[in-house]
Amino acid sequence: MEPLMTDTMAVRTNGPLQRQTSFSSFPSFPASRSPSSISTRTDNKKGRSPQPPMVREDDGSLNSSGRSSLSPGVGKSTLGTKLRSQYPADSVENHVEYLLVASFDIDRGSVMEHQYPGPISGNETMLAELMLPDQAHVRSQDWTIFFLHKDTSAEDEEKEARRERRRKRRRRKEGIEDDDDDDDDDATAGAEEDESADDTEGDTTDTESEDDSMDNVEGDGPPLVYVLNLVNTKQDSSVKRGAIVKAMAICTRHSFLHIYKPLLLLALEEYFRAPVLDTLASLYNALNAMDLSSLPKLSSMEQFVLQASDSKDMFIEKFEQMARQRRIADAEQDSVTDSSSMGETKKKTYALPRDTHEFESKVHYNGIPVPIKVPTALSPETVGDFSLIKLIQTFSMPHSTQPQPFALHPHLTTSGAFTHPIIVLMNALLTQKRIIFLGHNRPSSEVAEAVLAACALASGGLLRGFVRHAFPYTDLTKIDDLLKVPGFIAGVTNPAFANKAEWWDLLCDLPTGRMKISHRIEGAPITDGLLFFQQQGGLLNGVGGQPGADSKSGAADATGDSQFMERLLQSMTDRHGENAIRARWRSWILKFTRIAAAFEETVYGASALYIGSHETDAGAYGVSGHGYVWGDEGSKMRELAANVHRIEGWRSTRSYYSFVQDLARRWDKRPVRGIDFYHQHDRLRCLRLSHEQSAAIYLAFARAVEEAGPASESESDLPSALEKSLTLTSMSAPDRPPSEQLQYDTILQLLTVIPETNSGLFYIALGLFHPRQEVRVKVVGLLERILAHEAGRHFWGTLGRFAKLAFFRVKREECGKGI
Repeated sequence: MEPLMTDTMAVRTNGPLQRQTSFSSFPSFPASRSPSSISTRTDNKKGRSPQPPMVREDDGSLNSSGRSSLSPGVGKSTLGTKLRSQYPADSVENHVEYLLVASFDIDRGSVMEHQYPGPISGNETMLAELMLPDQAHVRSQDWTIFFLHKDTSAEDEEKEARRERRRKRRRRKEGIEDDDDDDDDDATAGAEEDESADDTEGDTTDTESEDDSMDNVEGDGPPLVYVLNLVNTKQDSSVKRGAIVKAMAICTRHSFLHIYKPLLLLALEEYFRAPVLDTLASLYNALNAMDLSSLPKLSSMEQFVLQASDSKDMFIEKFEQMARQRRIADAEQDSVTDSSSMGETKKKTYALPRDTHEFESKVHYNGIPVPIKVPTALSPETVGDFSLIKLIQTFSMPHSTQPQPFALHPHLTTSGAFTHPIIVLMNALLTQKRIIFLGHNRPSSEVAEAVLAACALASGGLLRGFVRHAFPYTDLTKIDDLLKVPGFIAGVTNPAFANKAEWWDLLCDLPTGRMKISHRIEGAPITDGLLFFQQQGGLLNGVGGQPGADSKSGAADATGDSQFMERLLQSMTDRHGENAIRARWRSWILKFTRIAAAFEETVYGASALYIGSHETDAGAYGVSGHGYVWGDEGSKMRELAANVHRIEGWRSTRSYYSFVQDLARRWDKRPVRGIDFYHQHDRLRCLRLSHEQSAAIYLAFARAVEEAGPASESESDLPSALEKSLTLTSMSAPDRPPSEQLQYDTILQLLTVIPETNSGLFYIALGLFHPRQEVRVKVVGLLERILAHEAGRHFWGTLGRFAKLAFFRVKREECGKGI
């Protein structure tokens, strides 16, 4: 690892020598942070350009995109407080950190020509080899992606100090402490506080929901630097080999690095014409001038709801609010300008996005306005542009036409020798096996996309720990370092990897669409869970590669994987889009984690995958229970036994421990803790309940949402017994008193349980037909609050007409009684 973890390099900028950070294409084990690797910003880095990207000079209205304005009272997006931007205009962090150029020399091999604005790493040979993949000269163009691991001790310390100052200011405002000692600290760090002023102003908006977003997770180590690389080959008879091969790479912290592809195409062509440093400088400045400050910051729940919806105007209210804030800021700036200058300032207008899933901006490079679409909501472990459909089809077609048996392994072949290859891949990812994607005679971009798709497949937007140990492209020269990484996912084009079974556990051959389990793979250990179900008698027969589970038909599909894959492939045949397929995989991962929690509770008595069961089982809202729902105990035990190997293999992986940490973090910020919405909704969906049981669930849903909001005047004279009940319920979120924001977040929490792929509001709306009038009225009140929610109104729009007629019928009946 020492040759790759290069020492810091000193480079000269406009000022004195600056220390550069250490980079490596491979993570270090264990991660070490030495004081010598302190990161310092170079002087030539500047803030984002203040020019807004979406400006129309001929229209002064906010709804210049042709979208009609929303009616008052629908969708209270900001609740009277200021929204924060995902990428503030005055942020010190650039969109792009480095630009690299490499070329192939017939005498010296791969050579690094330029690194701008300074050297990113002292090991230039390693970077040049990654930028010039094998057989690059036989193709006119190729793309590669790789990751660099950055040691940023100083940045972490600065960020923690900034958070501490923010906490102290908040405590002083609340009167908790009055320390004069902090004044000196604030004075010395005035500049840094000014940079975070916008953040602190918006903290009151939804601090609880914003702080739990996945992009704030830092438990895995230093942040990754994503590298998008373009290789071009130009035929030239004047050189030795008759061609010139050059590569240009963009190094960024943004996981949506695919948006830079058009810029790389233009810039590399320009570099062939003018191979000078100024060409890189113009690209660097243009990329970092991209303005994304009008892109609102969404909480993790809002991101999930947006990703799970096909509605093109979901959370449009937030974009409207950001536009209003920008207009106000522009007016204040214009007033200052007018007082000092008599010149006229041109009024800026902001267009709303045509699809809120993407934020449209522009990068002006060499006089060309290049349109850019940045994803509004980012899922963990989602890097670049890839297709799950393409990955699934690659390995499903050969299996469906001519299935071949796998070598049995308990962790991988959970449905026997003829387990579907995609399920084998998923099991390998979950149990942290070494995976190689081989693309012999294929562009390196294909193996890179397969690796990125596999990471997103296993993550499902929930799990982490795959991308950090993924290598979208690597070669034989780095095999020694690759083998030091546990559970890697790597893309290669050299066929020599196929002959080394000791290097991998699962080989995925892209040209043939076949997978192969290594005969050198480590066996599965005997665990307590395995012994527990062996003692149950017969439950493990034919499961997980055991005898009797090798039939092609998969008659004993206890895991449900075969049926799931059939539905998934049918969905692809019906031409359902990429978002629909990703949503199905997210549901599969969510189901797996919930089954794993039930497994741990059954075998070990408690589960780290479910936090707060004592609160949800207390019955604060009139219902109790938590976790996954089965129709009967026999079905539960059979499914747990079928998943025993997969679950036990996952419990010792980094994705498991990261998920436990994420659950604990989310639980602390959860709006409602006294009820498990997933469990109760599953009871409505899967079980045959009595009228009293279903009534309790409907009333609990309505009560949880109602009590999260501020008390109305009619509730001021409630009986003391009910006041005590309200107090008990409010203990579910002791640090958050009832408010409009808490109610907004509570509805969001409910909506994350019922996305369109999980029937939406259908099962809640069935409460409109309940025999008890009280239940029907409460369900109407719940649906009214959901309708007033900026995301909930879209769920209402997908509700069937029959349910809507029942909704208005119940309202008319209730109004008639009131008269």
